[in-house]
Amino acid sequence: MLTKIKNFCKDNEENLILAIIIILVGLISFGLGRISKIEEGRVPVKINIATTTKPDFVVSSTGEKVFVASKNGTKYHYIWCPGAQSIKEENKIYFSTKEEAERSGYQPASNCPGLK
Repeated sequence: MLTKIKNFCKDNEENLILAIIIILVGLISFGLGRISKIEEGRVPVKINIATTTKPDFVVSSTGEKVFVASKNGTKYHYIWCPGAQSIKEENKIYFSTKEEAERSGYQPASNCPGLK
């Protein structure tokens, strides 16, 4: 039985190769068709990026104190930043402008968004 199959394959080698190629092309075409249909049904994702930018610092025209630092520290914060909340009230020093805080020897805090 095995010898009959071997002999058949040897006698019809070219026809078998052609049949295998036709079957593979058909399977690949079917697969590509399915993939293109799946891609066609997908909804594209749109990403909207805001183009507005936050100002680097806030300048108060009314002389309002916007920045705060600690007497014992070297960094200044906006009064609403988490770092400013952790400073004890008796140790707080207030500034109206960023320049005023820097002239006093303080540097911007890295954990306060918008200062750097």
